[in-house]
Amino acid sequence: MSSEIRCVCLDVDGVLTDGHVYVDDAGRGLRAFHVHDGFAIRWYQELGGVVVICSGKRSDAVAARAAELGIEYVVQGSTNKVADLEAALSPLGLGFEHVAMIGDDLPDLPVMLRCGYPIAVANAVEEVKAAAQLVTERSGGAGAVREALEHLLRRRGRWADVIAKYGGAAPSRQG
Repeated sequence: MSSEIRCVCLDVDGVLTDGHVYVDDAGRGLRAFHVHDGFAIRWYQELGGVVVICSGKRSDAVAARAAELGIEYVVQGSTNKVADLEAALSPLGLGFEHVAMIGDDLPDLPVMLRCGYPIAVANAVEEVKAAAQLVTERSGGAGAVREALEHLLRRRGRWADVIAKYGGAAPSRQG
């Protein structure tokens, strides 16, 4: 049940980005991040949630984006996402049952199969979608993380807090 979810683990390529890695003439990889995802990540953290990034690749752009969003727990170059996430969760006193994993490809599957709330982005491979309790309508890099975090905050009854901050009333959509 997502009301017990206190941590969201995010893959990067294909989840926080559209999966394309652009390489410039100097050999530097470039990624584009969606501002809606960043907005939701900040609010998820503001409302008490923990965000962990766990990626199989290493990128200065990922480190910079995580720092910009205030994400403390960043694992890059992971060859075992289950073990790396477990190491990040241990000092927080959280177990896998408290985690929602947002993934798109097979390396995310081991965490998705252990976590409390597996989420696949719309552009995920079929095996990941089959393991998910929620498949977003949006693709990775196109606001899928925002959609998933809004869903989790709605289920906890906290999305109205975000809307109220901006002077509005939350739409009555079920989530």
